[in-house]
Amino acid sequence: MRSVVDAAAIIEAGADRVGVNSAALQNPDLITQIANRFGSQAVVISIDAGRDVVYSHGGRVATERATLPWAVEAAERGAGEILLTSIERDGGRAGYDLALTSLVRNAVSIPVIASGGAGTVEDVADALRVTDAALVASILHDDPAVLPELRRQLRALGIPLRTLPEEQ
Repeated sequence: MRSVVDAAAIIEAGADRVGVNSAALQNPDLITQIANRFGSQAVVISIDAGRDVVYSHGGRVATERATLPWAVEAAERGAGEILLTSIERDGGRAGYDLALTSLVRNAVSIPVIASGGAGTVEDVADALRVTDAALVASILHDDPAVLPELRRQLRALGIPLRTLPEEQ
């Protein structure tokens, strides 16, 4: 989303949430504007994080913003969730950046979604032990049908998951 008008079009078409990244880095007040109009629950700030800095434009352009202060500012400005992607781990299937994810999770009072690095059920379980949710795109790209088995294995590891209608 690049503007409140963009967010309005998506939400009024039926979406529950909108994600903002590069546009919010250029205009942080965009987070507040969307939150004020639609509620914080409708704003997901997507943070593409490198070692110490946030990246924009799909992880291609380093900014001068440090990851942790940006996450805190985004939460203070009204974001309802943070999608935190480790661009160094993204697509590598070698595990999430749990150190960074934990730092961000402990610094904000809103849910944080770990992203970038899921390769095994253990990776996902590790992430869910330190944060609120985990994005598992790489695991599902090859075979989306593995999702029910992934959920079963997570439960076997003691990870609580919400029950889907087809699981009842």
